[in-house]
Amino acid sequence: MKKINERDFVTAKSHAKLTSGEVIAMLRELKGWTQSELAKHSGISPSNLSLLENDRIEIGKRRVEQLAKAFQVHPAIIMFPEYEALEIQKAA
Repeated sequence: MKKINERDFVTAKSHAKLTSGEVIAMLRELKGWTQSELAKHSGISPSNLSLLENDRIEIGKRRVEQLAKAFQVHPAIIMFPEYEALEIQKAA
């Protein structure tokens, strides 16, 4: 049997890259909320939520904080989804 060496392995790459908009939509759907319901929880208008979910506008610090508070998650989960995939799964 061949001895396995640590150099025989490479670091795994993530299979999917999420955008902040995709994370917002995912968290909203996991909560079972419509965009109108999320608007009530976050103070962000439904039209702006639609633009955010479709990555048509930049999210900005204030909106990230509003959404994080509404979802009860750390702002980094929304702002940096590529680093926070495990946290997103925990939030579900």
